[in-house]
Amino acid sequence: MSEAEGDSVCARLYRHGSAAWDAAVRHPMVREIAAGTLAHDRFRHYFEQNVSYLEDYVRAISCITAKAPDSEALAILGRILGQVIDVELPANRAFLTRLGGDPELAQGPAAMEPTTYAYTRHLLATAALGSCAEGLTAVLPCQWSYGEIGADIADAKPDDPIYCDWIGVFGNPEYAELVEVTTKLLNRLAEPGEESFGRLQVIFDASTRYEVEFWDMAYRPSARP
Repeated sequence: MSEAEGDSVCARLYRHGSAAWDAAVRHPMVREIAAGTLAHDRFRHYFEQNVSYLEDYVRAISCITAKAPDSEALAILGRILGQVIDVELPANRAFLTRLGGDPELAQGPAAMEPTTYAYTRHLLATAALGSCAEGLTAVLPCQWSYGEIGADIADAKPDDPIYCDWIGVFGNPEYAELVEVTTKLLNRLAEPGEESFGRLQVIFDASTRYEVEFWDMAYRPSARP
């Protein structure tokens, strides 16, 4: 991706967090999805958590959008909202239903495991208390890492249609283009200087670590009743 090259803000964030980033995009669960060998109960567990996560992700992006400094930023953030509200949330609810779960039970903090709760509170707090650039930095690792995962496994053709359909949500040119415009927006909105970059780095690294922890949580059998 062009915005992950050179000395742009996003390129530097990506390089600094490379160890956690690699752990997220090459997680064993991702490899098993691509192979079609992941147990259905683990994928159901993922969606049981991801539905409530995405609802708060939307709330965080809405808060960031309110701080957008210009019409271009509003348009891009609106596209991100549309992607999650119109595509990802309906798809997650449908996947959960296909796997025998109940989307109505996967909503709100009461449905969240500790990792999901901590990650969403990080996103909401940063979006509410930080600048537009800081909020965007918090939500970016989720979008960006799924774009990389989708590109990496786009050609996988697992026999199980559930896994094929999930790969199709992220392994397509439209999603890759949205990631590119999002990284370009952050590069434009980030204030110059090392002090500003340091704040963004802390936020970005925290979100990336939460991405790894979310995969870890989803991969193990749920202890919830």
